[in-house]
Amino acid sequence: MESTFKPIELMAEQDNHITETVKRERARLGSFIRKRVADASEAEDILQDVLYELVEAYRLPEPIEQVGAWLFRVARNRIIDRFRKKKELALPDLADGDEEEAWLDKALPSADAGPEAAYARNVLLAELYEALEELPEEQRDAFVGHEIEGRSFKEMSAETGLGVNTLLARKRYAVLHLRTRLQDLLEEFN
Repeated sequence: MESTFKPIELMAEQDNHITETVKRERARLGSFIRKRVADASEAEDILQDVLYELVEAYRLPEPIEQVGAWLFRVARNRIIDRFRKKKELALPDLADGDEEEAWLDKALPSADAGPEAAYARNVLLAELYEALEELPEEQRDAFVGHEIEGRSFKEMSAETGLGVNTLLARKRYAVLHLRTRLQDLLEEFN
């Protein structure tokens, strides 16, 4: 069956879909962005950018399957792009300073530094937990025990019968892997 739509009719139908989508999603999307971007005018700029991308995407031959999810993904990407403009935060080097100092506390933004930092921290933590699953069990246990559970290497050594230096080495390998795995994401937020 051949389509009876003419290009003008097709564009009018697309415009109606765009209008319906904007009416339906604008408030939720705006709230999502404002929770993550403290500056109201900047949040509005991001919202406008996302809606502009929606209009552009509707003009492409391939339709957007799940428009709501697509909008939130684009918004998240715009928020991340905003962090790229900020000063670069390199992952701390474990070789410098105290081996017992918590690496994770130095690598993640403070949860008290506002909604943008809290959002970045949540995204980074989700990615960290995913990256932890990639580690060998011994390295993961050393990292989780020290960084997440807050246990000392001496305490873990007494529990496991392993030497403190062995635990330090395992944690170091874990940190090296995590640093490599998370560096791109950290750079996105800066």
